Amino acid sequence: MPRTVDHVQRRTDIAEAVVQVAIRDGLHGVTIRAVAAEVGSSLRFVQYYFPTKADLLIGTLHHLERLSHHRWEQRLSALPDPPPARAFIEAFCAEALPTDEASRAFQLIGTSYAVLAMTDPGIAHHPFIAGIDRLEQQLAQALSHARANGELADDVDIATEATRVVMLTHGLGTSLLIGQHSTATAHAVLEYHLTQLFGPAASREQ
Repeated sequence: MPRTVDHVQRRTDIAEAVVQVAIRDGLHGVTIRAVAAEVGSSLRFVQYYFPTKADLLIGTLHHLERLSHHRWEQRLSALPDPPPARAFIEAFCAEALPTDEASRAFQLIGTSYAVLAMTDPGIAHHPFIAGIDRLEQQLAQALSHARANGELADDVDIATEATRVVMLTHGLGTSLLIGQHSTATAHAVLEYHLTQLFGPAASREQ
């Protein structure tokens, strides 16, 4: 009886190999040959699932994005349902900052991907970019609910604020990766911004 091939698991194994190579050698070290060696397979095996380096990066980013969303959902599961808007955003920020191996890998590869996208239109226009837009939409929804509940001032620009939170975490994440600032400083900056946005009362209520 023929053995059933788990293609999802194989893609996952390859994506995890990309992460290990990128963490160890940097994104320039991510080649199909290096990934094949990391996963213990042939070049043809890797190319069957990811024909090019761009495919490898995109597939790995989607894999890491799914893991990150799962961890964010786990953080949210510990909060009341529905969670307060500020707690919802704080959970996102906590997951987005590269403070452990998993989040560092996501930030490292995502940042490297962004650098490549600056000079490669094919990568830049890939639907992965839509993932950032979805994050902004989720945060905008939370902020809209907060304003409806009287937690935000009426003059807050919801779309702009959602974009600012995402960009703030990305910028702080890069700062942590290169060692410019500490995790404590990054959390303090986010706390400062969210207190300005929601006010100290919202912080005390949570």
